[in-house]
Amino acid sequence: MRGLTGEGPSRTPGCNQAVITALAVFAALALFASSCASGGTGARDEGPAHADSVAGAAATPPAAPSRTPDTVDAVRLVKADPQVAPEVKRDLKPCVADEYPVDVSYGNVTGNSADDIVVNVLTCGDAVGVGSYVYREQDGAYKNVFKAEEPPVYAEIDRGDLVVTKQVYDKGDPVSSPSGEKVITFRWASGRFTEKYRTHNDYGKVVGDSAPPGPAS
Repeated sequence: MRGLTGEGPSRTPGCNQAVITALAVFAALALFASSCASGGTGARDEGPAHADSVAGAAATPPAAPSRTPDTVDAVRLVKADPQVAPEVKRDLKPCVADEYPVDVSYGNVTGNSADDIVVNVLTCGDAVGVGSYVYREQDGAYKNVFKAEEPPVYAEIDRGDLVVTKQVYDKGDPVSSPSGEKVITFRWASGRFTEKYRTHNDYGKVVGDSAPPGPAS
């Protein structure tokens, strides 16, 4: 009988221990749930750092624009150029007071770090182009890299290309009314200009109409 009476008290401590263990597990789970609910340091803490990195990338300064040359004395440039025909230099005189018949354009047509200079020399009376020249900066000076001296001629910069217009006259055409024009597009490659496109336009012969206004007019 001693053995029977001995088993009763031994079951009671074991039951209490199970209850204590269950309460401890429950308390641990409650503490873990409370920690998750309170947030802590997660993705929300990383937010400001991410925003700062984006702001730093956006603050990168833009690239500096290409350098534009100061205004040059186109008349002096042409007259000092040994490649310009003597008759063009001789006829390059003021039309009124100190106003010379020259058109000057600045732009990049040779891929240089500085803008190139396009000079058109015209006549005083009817503004016919007698010479077109392109000057490229090299070692602090301007070098002649293109010339066209078959009048009437006019050169322009068009989207990085050099476009030369030559008006065409039939026999008996007055200077103010050419019969058509040739438009030649040149592109800079391997240190020189090469012809890329050529078109020919005929003007209409409607009575009372004149030729479409060109650069020279």
